[in-house]
Amino acid sequence: MSSYKILLVDDDRDLLEMLLSIFRRAGYTSLLTASSGPEALRIWREAQPSLIVLDVMMPGMDGFSVLKEIRRISRVPVLMLTARGEAEDRIEGLEIGADDYLPKPFLPKELLLRVGAILSRAYPKQNERVELAGSTVDMANAEVWKNGGKQTLTAKEMQLFEKLYQNAGRIVTTGILCETICGEFWQGYESTLSTHIRHLREKIEENPSKPVSLITVKGLGYRLNLREVSP
Repeated sequence: MSSYKILLVDDDRDLLEMLLSIFRRAGYTSLLTASSGPEALRIWREAQPSLIVLDVMMPGMDGFSVLKEIRRISRVPVLMLTARGEAEDRIEGLEIGADDYLPKPFLPKELLLRVGAILSRAYPKQNERVELAGSTVDMANAEVWKNGGKQTLTAKEMQLFEKLYQNAGRIVTTGILCETICGEFWQGYESTLSTHIRHLREKIEENPSKPVSLITVKGLGYRLNLREVSP
């Protein structure tokens, strides 16, 4: 659970504290909070959370408006929270692109069950084998099979690969990857990231000096390309 970064959005500070407590007790350790729509959008753009728990009834920019802005460019999972339980509101949220809808008040267990279900759908259990151009990565055992041989990924390499795999085909910024392996205070660790990327490429690429799976996007970050499998 610690690998999932969750953004909690509500203008009620007491409820935000309650949400933080619920998720922490459940084992989630990477939690972000916002108390307004604009703040939520800023944090979403900067931190790229795995899931957003979003209150509907906020002054100024409400949750529906936030979700509309997010859905212009992102399919990040969103669970809507609201004090209003009318069918029209639920339908509106789902039509905009919410993944689920939970009226207040709610039981902590129900919240966690719904979040768990959304995460399972959005990020399937990594017991599969990921096919790359020159290798196969066994996610369950952190192993790479290439040219008939097997290598084991280190913990840091596995963290990087998981983050890249969760965003396969999309750019993952240098900052996000640094935070993945170094924590919140990652500034200055760019060279450390480069070292881990180089070692990861040596294991997954057929020719690490000419990578085709783990691509550098100059000035932005990295992108993982999966091998296209014919039907």
